[in-house]
Amino acid sequence: MACMHASKAYYRFVVLFFNCMLTFGTYFCFDMPSVLQDDFQKKNCTNNNSTACKDNLGLSVPQYNLLYAIYAWTNAVVVIGAGFLIDKLGNRVGLFLFSGLCLLGSSLFAVGAMLKGTSAMFPVMLIGRLLFGSGNGSLTIVQNRITAYWFREKELAFAFGVTLTFSRSGSVLNFFLTKTVEDRIGLSWTLWGGAFLCLLGFVAAILTSVLDVVGVKQLGQENRVKQESKRLRFQDIARFTLPYWLVTLTIMFFYNGVFPFIADASEFIKDKYGYDDGSPVPSYIAGSVYDVSLVLSPFLGLLIDIIGMRGFLALFCSILTIPVFGLLAFTTVHPLVSTLWLGFTYSFAAASLWPSIPLVVSQSTVGTAMGITTSVQMIGIGICNLVIGEVVEHSGWKYAMIFLFFNTLCCAGTAVILNIFDQRRGRVLNQSRRQRRQQMESLEHSIQSPGDDSYEYQHTASDYDPLIKGSVNASRSLYSDPAKQE
Repeated sequence: MACMHASKAYYRFVVLFFNCMLTFGTYFCFDMPSVLQDDFQKKNCTNNNSTACKDNLGLSVPQYNLLYAIYAWTNAVVVIGAGFLIDKLGNRVGLFLFSGLCLLGSSLFAVGAMLKGTSAMFPVMLIGRLLFGSGNGSLTIVQNRITAYWFREKELAFAFGVTLTFSRSGSVLNFFLTKTVEDRIGLSWTLWGGAFLCLLGFVAAILTSVLDVVGVKQLGQENRVKQESKRLRFQDIARFTLPYWLVTLTIMFFYNGVFPFIADASEFIKDKYGYDDGSPVPSYIAGSVYDVSLVLSPFLGLLIDIIGMRGFLALFCSILTIPVFGLLAFTTVHPLVSTLWLGFTYSFAAASLWPSIPLVVSQSTVGTAMGITTSVQMIGIGICNLVIGEVVEHSGWKYAMIFLFFNTLCCAGTAVILNIFDQRRGRVLNQSRRQRRQQMESLEHSIQSPGDDSYEYQHTASDYDPLIKGSVNASRSLYSDPAKQE
């Protein structure tokens, strides 16, 4: 580390690279059941490949969807406390704890698959997904918190986009490679391959932790970060503003349409469009949602950093998503049209909504805010996973698509309300980079001189509005953080 200094612009991009690698393996593992849904659910072998045949687990449709629901619900419970814990104890604790849980959970899931034919198989697999869910959502919070710190008021949306690209590259490779690998080496060893990728993520967590700790010390901000952590109280959640909660609901409703669909997309496409059992094509089509995101996310991040318009883009992508599930439910249009379309709108949603959270809360509560948002998101996804499992079992795929259609309508509704309130509060989400800098300079000048080291928040409007308080705090960091002056 002696050859690098955090005051240089390249340092934050080195941090970004290893920070991105945290979740490459976990995103690969997350959707492995979707690609291998046939092998998870089949009881009898119809494939000539004896290696693949002997690994069929025989899960029912509700049991299969429970693998996703248990992940989502555990995530929902853990991430609130995890976000607060990260804000209080720092990134290093979160990196080691949650990347370790991902590694343990993915390993236990693979062990469960090896217990095929025993009563312990499904419970062990559920425990593995539970531990994996405890770690992965919380690890994403640490990842986002690190990104928000090193790129605040700089290339924030771009950095979030790059992070999403790296993560989704794991998902994309899963959809392209996992079925082929499983046909050759069997289900159990394929799942162990996913666990190995989580091990690489744990190594990345070690390197990211070192870079983050050393960088903060080099910038002379260690004491300030510690003081902000000590000031944080759980009661601060009550001061989160309405725009924050509207962003959270918009995220929840949008992802309620995306993740539950992808979880069952391979089987849905095979059943409705007549693909043969064992064909990898349904997995490729389902994975195209992530293919589009992989390509677009960094460029959309750069664009949004410049033009802002986060609230408007959230509304734009939610409205454009509405026809996707209509096509899937009521037409026979090739499913690739719908999945590519969904990938396009998903890319806009991810690039505009998640980077909005650091703009509507103060820097010291970013982890807690991300945790609550992830919790609400996962509660919604978990419920949708179970509902879809029951709907498919009793009513068929058409009504499952209609259910997802109504979730997207709710997303559009909350996005409309979000833009109305954002307009009333100074267009924080829809400001361009230039407008935001002008506002921060004006606020900073009106409150104190940049050189005043005795700065403490007084009982001003900024105390009661995290939108303003966050802007002032970030503006002040431009003067105290050499990395921002590059």
